[in-house]
Amino acid sequence: MAVRQDTIWERFLSPVVRLLIDEDGLRLYADSIDWEKECDRYRRDDVIIPAYYSSQNFHGVTGGYLNYGAAVSYDPITQYVLPPNETIVRQALVDAVKVKPRRILDLGCGTGSTTLMLKQAFPEAEVIGLDLSPYMLVRAEDKARNAGLDIVWRHGNAEKTSFRDATFDLVTASLLFHETPDTVSLAILRESFRLLVTGGQVLILDENQKTLRQLEWLNDVFEEPYIREYAAGSVEANMGAAGFEAVRSHDVWWINQVTSGVKPIASENIRRYIPTSIDNDLEGLGSPAFGIRA
Repeated sequence: MAVRQDTIWERFLSPVVRLLIDEDGLRLYADSIDWEKECDRYRRDDVIIPAYYSSQNFHGVTGGYLNYGAAVSYDPITQYVLPPNETIVRQALVDAVKVKPRRILDLGCGTGSTTLMLKQAFPEAEVIGLDLSPYMLVRAEDKARNAGLDIVWRHGNAEKTSFRDATFDLVTASLLFHETPDTVSLAILRESFRLLVTGGQVLILDENQKTLRQLEWLNDVFEEPYIREYAAGSVEANMGAAGFEAVRSHDVWWINQVTSGVKPIASENIRRYIPTSIDNDLEGLGSPAFGIRA
């Protein structure tokens, strides 16, 4: 796992984090897995890795998430860089679920941390985690197996998942949008709209855009090629452009945010998102939370 030496992360933050994690244990774990063999169980020939994902470094790591080193190190590092606590931040997304989901799709699931929490919160639901990196999926499956959770892991692109229309009650994404160009984030939301039943809910957990705009130095802490584009944009506006209603965000410990939207029943009459006129009545939109199904 090649890491650039001139990033703020590598010069200042990485040495601190390395004092807190068991690097020898991580090496033993990494060496215990035949990564290419395990990845072959997930790789799909119809999945094309987009250039914005494969040609950039994320968090200073050359090759981003397309290597086993990223899959092994992601969890130990993330637990220390999501204040005040990774579980609290991810739980904010779970707590924002307002539907009674039968099928859940977690986009850009990574090592499955949020995916596992969704399955624990909704044990009767079918939960699917989708990610572009088969290495991350191998790690996610291992975590689910150790937790005794039955989750489906799928190699795929969140922009074009190949799932049928209107087959999910809940679509989520955690810490994904700040790692994608704005046009891609909008494409993912439009795909989410297609996948949801009427009254279904989309939930996006990510860094707080208002905070990033106010504190410019936060954009430099980690090597994130699209962080400034994300900070300048609006998840809420993109949700409205994708067709969602009842769009709203709430802060999660100031550093993060959860944004929710609902697919309206009358999807043929899509209303654009208007910040000063948000319809927050989920029941009026026919949410599955109130027993109204597609």
